Amino acid sequence: MQHDEVIWQVIRHNHCSFMAKITTGNFCRNPYNVTGICNRSSCPLANSRYATIRDHDGVFYLYMKTIERAHKPNELWERAKLPRNYEKALEIIDKHLMYWPKILVHKTKQRLTKMTQMRIRMRKLALKTREKIMTTPRKEIKREARREQKAEKAALLDKSIEKELLERLKKGVYGDIYNYPVEAYNEVLEMEELQAASEEEEEPEIEYVEGYEELEEEEDMEDFGGLAIDNPEADEDSDGIDEDLEDIDVPHKGGRKDSTSLRKLEKDARAKLKKKARVIVEVEHEDANERQTTVH
Repeated sequence: MQHDEVIWQVIRHNHCSFMAKITTGNFCRNPYNVTGICNRSSCPLANSRYATIRDHDGVFYLYMKTIERAHKPNELWERAKLPRNYEKALEIIDKHLMYWPKILVHKTKQRLTKMTQMRIRMRKLALKTREKIMTTPRKEIKREARREQKAEKAALLDKSIEKELLERLKKGVYGDIYNYPVEAYNEVLEMEELQAASEEEEEPEIEYVEGYEELEEEEDMEDFGGLAIDNPEADEDSDGIDEDLEDIDVPHKGGRKDSTSLRKLEKDARAKLKKKARVIVEVEHEDANERQTTVH
């Protein structure tokens, strides 16, 4: 049989694991306490008839304890779900605690009011964007910095070794037979191809020479050396060729054979005389009145 007064005397004066004593007063850490204060009317252990409100994942429940279920600890508390509407929740509290002490009903309604206000404030804070303070992992930062330094040193060492090996390879230190990675070989070939391509792409330099037009004129005049040029001296030479041809004595015989042989002789004589002939070409320059003679 349960005696509330005896339980309270033991809890108050001897020991209670839920009681917290501080300078401002004594408080209760029991989750079923309706006010959170350690006193006779608010103690859930020293009252056979007791009611409170608890929150489970945003849902409020009304918990009730009666003396008829004191001999069944697993069925000691009975709960009823409260709606999210504040007014309807008050109506359900009045319905379930109709014949209970008025002071206990009043404390239960006060707890419902405070918990509803707390829920509203939580929603407002969740909608606001607030800065999150986080600690800086100093050990991780130092560890990563050491790893970066080691990686940089290793990379520099690898590059220096690669340069030294390439220089030795070019000098022929290793001879004709040697093995090295194919990737490095391909990289060297690509670099050489790029250098060759860049050299080919370079345009040749153009140099401008003074008097280039005069040289072109002289070359053009030289090209006419083998052609018939309207010069009096050339005409005289041609007359001389004809006279020489007339002086050649050709034996005359009848028939077609004599005519063909005559023609061959005339052609040979003319070819010899043309080789001996000299064509004098006079070129007049616009800048100077001097004449330049070229002999062909």
